[in-house]
Amino acid sequence: MADLTFELIAEDKFSKARAGVVTTDHGVIETPIFMPVGTIGSVKAVTQQQLLNDVKAQIILGNTYHLYLRPGIEILEAAGGLHRFNGWHKPILTDSGGFQVFSLAAQRKITEEGALFRSHIDGSKHMFSPERVMDIQRSIGADIIMAFDECPPYPSTYDYAYNSMNLTHRWLDRCFKRLDETAPKYGYTQNLFPIVQGSTYKDLRKASAEYIASKNSTGVAIGGLSVGEPPEMMYEYCAFTCEHLPWNKPRYLMGVGTPWDLLENISYGVDMFDCVMPTRNGRNAMLFTSKGVINIDNKKWEKDFSPIDDAIGCEVSSYYSKAYLRHLFKAKEILGLQIASIHNLAFYLHLIKEARKKIQEGTFNSWKNEMIPILKSKA
Repeated sequence: MADLTFELIAEDKFSKARAGVVTTDHGVIETPIFMPVGTIGSVKAVTQQQLLNDVKAQIILGNTYHLYLRPGIEILEAAGGLHRFNGWHKPILTDSGGFQVFSLAAQRKITEEGALFRSHIDGSKHMFSPERVMDIQRSIGADIIMAFDECPPYPSTYDYAYNSMNLTHRWLDRCFKRLDETAPKYGYTQNLFPIVQGSTYKDLRKASAEYIASKNSTGVAIGGLSVGEPPEMMYEYCAFTCEHLPWNKPRYLMGVGTPWDLLENISYGVDMFDCVMPTRNGRNAMLFTSKGVINIDNKKWEKDFSPIDDAIGCEVSSYYSKAYLRHLFKAKEILGLQIASIHNLAFYLHLIKEARKKIQEGTFNSWKNEMIPILKSKA
């Protein structure tokens, strides 16, 4: 693999939004972009062909923690990496597992060496160190890999956030060192994105962003947000963090969020997003559409034979009616979960493609301000 490249092709005059192109060995990614989450190598209820043809995904995300536990590194190595194992031949990004270890709370212990935790599957003990996480992501073979970090909870005390940030920075140095050490063995360089931490303290966020910028990585990530803080605070700290990150590197905001979250954070200069929300909410009967949010369980859709959403260029969304999808949910038919998941993902990719188009046209900011109330409304 070669280092990815990032080219800015348009910038909005009335916000920090920008359109760009990320080039990787497995293909081109047009930014801003949303990445469907394929935690264990599979986007729930959606095939790879549907991701390509219906969703029009350009990159998907896998997770180091989950893939390490199942199917396991031995199988992934025997398959020749995740691309060959799951049949997705476009770019893949892998999260380091730091957030999953963070979410285990009572079942993990953080030390200078790394994180000792118990598997959520069988309770077995495991240690993730920066070196181990780099080795695992080597075996997975993703185009973009994430540094191992500690994600502090919200709220955190200043002292906790300060110590956690510095630990993350020391772990980052070890991540880079491990990649350099293993380069001769693997014969290629993966693109490591460091992660900004610092909780909700601006001086820490600034210090972390500046430390990460000094590493001159091919891209950067913004972590420690969308972990329970109010949306307005997430917006404030994302905007602040972006001000202290390199302008010429892609910026990835981790784990965000709703369609309106995407548009707001694009306006601050974020290029890449991921979130389980489209598929998780879809499986729970919540649809995001061009006319607002739909709860497909509601009786009002019982005799609505209009398409789910024929404005987004997705065949699934145009082919099936709201009444039929509601029937599938009421009957607990698995096809309903699949249709809803495909639709929501397609809507996210359509929305972000429109955002990119508006940036290029110079109308993004006014369009965003018009769209957000519509997206938030109940259809």
